[in-house]
Amino acid sequence: MSLSVIGAGFGRTGTMSLKLALEQLGFGPCYHMVEVFKGGPDAFGWWEDAADGRPDWPRIFAGYYSTVDWPSATFYAELAEAYPDAKVILTRRDPESWFRSTQATIFAQDITNPENPFERMVTKVVGRLFDLRMHDKARLLEVYERHNAEVQRRIPADRLLVYELSEGWAPLCAFLGVPVPETPMPKVNTTEEFWTSRGLPVPEPATPS
Repeated sequence: MSLSVIGAGFGRTGTMSLKLALEQLGFGPCYHMVEVFKGGPDAFGWWEDAADGRPDWPRIFAGYYSTVDWPSATFYAELAEAYPDAKVILTRRDPESWFRSTQATIFAQDITNPENPFERMVTKVVGRLFDLRMHDKARLLEVYERHNAEVQRRIPADRLLVYELSEGWAPLCAFLGVPVPETPMPKVNTTEEFWTSRGLPVPEPATPS
């Protein structure tokens, strides 16, 4: 089994919905941050090793046909090289909307404790992209826009789909060469769903700096 689809889009760009869509289209199982949680300390260690320059992609992606979201989006270029036949999907959304979503969900709470294996991994794989300035709007938007431009510069156009979930099934299915389902496109993991799925109340968004 080998990866056939690599998601290059940052978290909160519709990656959970894309995961479900890929699985519905026959490109699953699809790796996502939720799989890291399921993998526990072993998975945390694997991604920390990747951040330290010692990735073991066959071990991480054993049993998976696709991957989206962080942590793998940080390593999209390395993965595209390791799996040269895989197609790449860059999920995007309006930058302002993306920033607000990060502050209400994944970046709402600071995760910087080096004694916690998960927090240490997230700091290395995600936090360092933004110099740990997770509430600095200007910094986040700068990195977000630069990343999206870099993906389009590095990945050949015939191998890349730049995609917003609001576009629906048609461009995704055309890119992957599969029929369009009759069912609606998955749309999940709203801010409310993000917290309630964890059994937590929706927190107040952090104040941007």
